Amino acid sequence: MACPRVIFLILITFFILQTAFSSSWQTLSGKPPAVIARGGFSGMFPDSSIQAYQLVNITTSPDVMLWCDLQLTKDGVGICFPNLKLDNGSNVIRIDPHYKERFSVDFTWKELSDVKLAQGVVSRPYIFDDVSSILAIEEVAKLTASGLWLNIQDSAFYAQHNLSMRNSVVSLSRRLKVNFISSPEISFLKSMKNSVKPTVTKLIFRFLKQDHIEPFTNQSYGSLTKNLTYIRTFSSGILVPKSYIWPVDSALYLQPHTSLVTDAHKEGLQVFASEFANDFVIAYNYSYDPTAEYLSFIDNGNFSVDGFLSDFPVTPYRAINCFSHVDPKRAKEQAKITIISKNGASGDFPGCTDLAYQRAASDGADILDCNVQMSKDKIPFCMSSFDLINSTNVIETSFRNLSSVVSEINPRRSGIYTFSLTMSQIQTLKPTISNLEKDSGLFRNPRNNKAGKFLTLSEFLFLPNRYSSLLGLLIEVENAAYLVEHQGISVVDAVLDELKRATTQQNKTSARTILIQSTDKSVLMKFKEKNKMNHDELVYRVDDNIRDVADSAIKDIKNFAGSIVISKKSVFPYKGFIILEKETNIASKLKSSGLRVYVERFSNECVTHAFDFYDDPTLEIDSFVRDVQIDGIITDFPATTARYRKNKCYGEFGLTTTGELITFANPMLLPPAEAPYPALLDSDVTEPPLPEARSQPPASSPSKAEEKAIEVPFAFIAMAILVCFFISV
Repeated sequence: MACPRVIFLILITFFILQTAFSSSWQTLSGKPPAVIARGGFSGMFPDSSIQAYQLVNITTSPDVMLWCDLQLTKDGVGICFPNLKLDNGSNVIRIDPHYKERFSVDFTWKELSDVKLAQGVVSRPYIFDDVSSILAIEEVAKLTASGLWLNIQDSAFYAQHNLSMRNSVVSLSRRLKVNFISSPEISFLKSMKNSVKPTVTKLIFRFLKQDHIEPFTNQSYGSLTKNLTYIRTFSSGILVPKSYIWPVDSALYLQPHTSLVTDAHKEGLQVFASEFANDFVIAYNYSYDPTAEYLSFIDNGNFSVDGFLSDFPVTPYRAINCFSHVDPKRAKEQAKITIISKNGASGDFPGCTDLAYQRAASDGADILDCNVQMSKDKIPFCMSSFDLINSTNVIETSFRNLSSVVSEINPRRSGIYTFSLTMSQIQTLKPTISNLEKDSGLFRNPRNNKAGKFLTLSEFLFLPNRYSSLLGLLIEVENAAYLVEHQGISVVDAVLDELKRATTQQNKTSARTILIQSTDKSVLMKFKEKNKMNHDELVYRVDDNIRDVADSAIKDIKNFAGSIVISKKSVFPYKGFIILEKETNIASKLKSSGLRVYVERFSNECVTHAFDFYDDPTLEIDSFVRDVQIDGIITDFPATTARYRKNKCYGEFGLTTTGELITFANPMLLPPAEAPYPALLDSDVTEPPLPEARSQPPASSPSKAEEKAIEVPFAFIAMAILVCFFISV
């Protein structure tokens, strides 16, 4: 009889496949980690508001659980509110200004009906304040199919007011679907142990800060991690701040992970990690990418947490389903989008340095860029800014006395410009990392500050020979007219000379695409005329936010360029980080004309995205790629887009709906309307031809004695001046 044998083989195969599937996750159950939305989507809307809970269902799936910080009113009604005091998170102070401290137990449920919720984190959108009412727990339960997570933070406080949190929770668990109950109070969890069915509702011990004292044991929470066997006697799992698992030092760098997850799993305890939010400052190791942080807790080869408690649940939900267990070397690219670096990987290293280019290439950039600057001795090199103050430590050196105001470049501020120093002098400077969002307190990796060295254009042109994955190079040329007219330097000729020299060397770069980019039509026309470059090799960059492009302007651009670079705000106009309309038709209009459309500048820092993208750089990329269908992304963090291209669920999730958040705002809190961005007209593109450089011999390099004299420390110079002054007196 072959039939039983066949059935047996099928069962064995099924078991093996199931085991293999389960083993891909190192959670306690072998299933994917859970996502718990703390107070709903509290990163956007006020915590525990109906909009916050509803947004979870819109952006994720029914599997994502809703978290409720359960509080009790004076008449024993259970409500969801993030704090014991109502002051932070509502407008109660305006409703009842007489109370010094305002707790939920000071009001009946009816009295709270006039209280509106407000954002409790000052850096988050305030325009949704004073719209939503406080919700009773029964109302929240109606918004979820997967069940609730109730957090009981202060049961002892309610006992002091003759209210039994235990009795309230037991009653709720019998009427509502409650999957988890957490508390930092061991006494409360012990009292609940025999009142809930562990197969239906799991009790979770919540750890607070390591030096805080747990009242029942009188031990610090940090010390209780060493006694997991005891914790298993009254709970099914633990909820810990993420630093319990991946510690971060005072300088914001990751330390080696602890063994907490592995130790807890050995005891049969699930481990849930908390304190995740896209707008929180995270370790520099993650390059401000929240998805990278989530993946480090579930896809590190050593352990996986069993779930995340997050203020932005869409990010861990997609990290788990789309980006985990993806082999970057073997996975196929799903999204067709060209990645162009912005000064290399300038989010991680000083821009335009060897290290920035190395990181960009290894992170998946297709095209490396060089913003060409000219030295005093007419050597072209790569640097992110014409002004050395923006890219180097020049202000710390004796070259600071070369500071001057160049009205044609920046009439409002003095600078130290590249054409004031020779190449040998520039090479003595240290590159500095670009902190574009320092005003928001967001600084880029300080350990990499002053790391690397600047490359000459000649060195840059040979990078494709070092990094075989590259598709090409982009050379950006700006300030060409000023250099010709005022410095006698032709940056166009300098670039053409280097291109010619590179193509005649042994290792030719001509096999790779070379793109020339500029905001000046005259520059691109000059390259077209002198080097017979075709349209596909020339890129026109629009340096202003625009709302439209005139047909005549498009026709003019097509005469000298095959691609165009526009800003993110030109595609999705927004003010105060809220997108005002779904999108403009600029990108589609330009693409339909035959131009390739590249968009800049994509960064990871949360303050660089509109709130409509939920402070998630990956969601922003997804909208531009799938919705707008742009051709290329210009980014200082190439790794984020490279990972996106290989996500497992490309096209499966709905697009982020832009331009609708504003409809939920309090009209009284919206910023005043501003004038729309201008349209790009033909007159904005048209400009006179680039003049030819005056015939001048190259500036002679300074002698060693001159260089030494120039590099005299500033303090030494100041001392000499003081001595001369006192002698004259």
